[in-house]
Amino acid sequence: MPFSSETEELEFKKSSGERDEAVKSLSAMLNKHGHGVVYMGVSPDGTVLGQQISTATMNKVSRDITDNIKPQVIPEISSQYIDGKNVLRIEVKGTDFPYSAFGKYYIRSGDEDKEMSPAYLRKAMQFSSSHLLVTTESSIQDLSFSQLKRLYTERGIHISEDNFEKNAYLLTSEGKFNLMAYILADSNAYSIGVARFKGTDRKSMDIRKEFGYKCLLVTMSQVLDYVGALNETKVKISGAQREEETLFSIDAFREAWFNACLHTCWIKEVPPAIAMFDDRIEIKSFGGLAPDFSVEDFFSRMSRPINLELQMIMIQLGFIEQSAHGVEVIESLYGRDAFKIDENSVTVTIPFTHKFGYADRNESNTEEPSSTKTAPEIKRSIPLTEKILNLIKADPNITVVQMSKSTGVTTVAVSNALSKLKESGSIAREGSKRSGKWVVLQ
Repeated sequence: MPFSSETEELEFKKSSGERDEAVKSLSAMLNKHGHGVVYMGVSPDGTVLGQQISTATMNKVSRDITDNIKPQVIPEISSQYIDGKNVLRIEVKGTDFPYSAFGKYYIRSGDEDKEMSPAYLRKAMQFSSSHLLVTTESSIQDLSFSQLKRLYTERGIHISEDNFEKNAYLLTSEGKFNLMAYILADSNAYSIGVARFKGTDRKSMDIRKEFGYKCLLVTMSQVLDYVGALNETKVKISGAQREEETLFSIDAFREAWFNACLHTCWIKEVPPAIAMFDDRIEIKSFGGLAPDFSVEDFFSRMSRPINLELQMIMIQLGFIEQSAHGVEVIESLYGRDAFKIDENSVTVTIPFTHKFGYADRNESNTEEPSSTKTAPEIKRSIPLTEKILNLIKADPNITVVQMSKSTGVTTVAVSNALSKLKESGSIAREGSKRSGKWVVLQ
């Protein structure tokens, strides 16, 4: 007997007269595994019965499937000759979960098709939206991951070369590279732009800087470093008093930017974007909130990641700390008005404490008599090496990750700064990476 028994991805029907049941089974298998096969002309125990197959029969079966399974799937239908008899083979694949058949939702359990309860349907919708990155096959399969592996080793995380791709969620259930593999690969087609505009609207662009075409996490770090370098510090000296004021909170930007990359619906192939004006910076992600997730849910600190596996990787590598933490940080500084949420996007607006490029504009209080004017306000960017050195002086046991959080730059930038300090003879390292400490030499 060529067939053994029905499974969660295989169903038998005696003839094409059982088309409605076949449609229901195919939708149930799609909802469970994203794949299903039905043979017509085979009994439930696997015995080949055979049936007459014509072009009209195949067209009718195809039409019933495309008309009654939603979202629509296109079946692959073929006539096969098994045990001297003709049988009809129908195969479907899809990742647009959940699928309905005749307006109802089914799930495969063993060799049975069970109707989903409302609660199960909600869970299925949540699961499907948050797992599309790993269930969707990449159109390009020639991929490498040296940049991603380097991020692991820089953080002291051991990786297994034999199982790296599987452990990092880069493969579909069929063993093919998925969409997450593509966005984390050494080379891809995604470009992320940081646009700087003159004034407070988009009428006149000053400059546009492009990042990307590499591992998304590396691109995220480069964008953070670039924007961090633009975060000028205004220093005001009045007598013995010295006050410093940064253009914006780098912590808030970091949270907004990393979360924009995390929650973008990458399957739509529209990466997040950053726009910088004289008075604010805007970070926009595309895709909106997850299904069955309201704005109130968003602000109540509930977590519903669009890309669950990407979130796990970002937490493991220290890019984010916990679910909904970014919302809390931004809301505490700027309130709910900092968020603009619609059906297809989420925009975070971070206002500036003073006009961008303050010192270059030569602004001053011309009405104040010269005899009573305070010292001028100047712009000073504190070098990263100086910031790192001050952190080490305060805490010799501080880690690279802690330095990254304190300075608002990536761990890669911190490591580069530490190398410069070592080369200049300013610091040295005593002991191992995990249990050692920093020593200031001069």
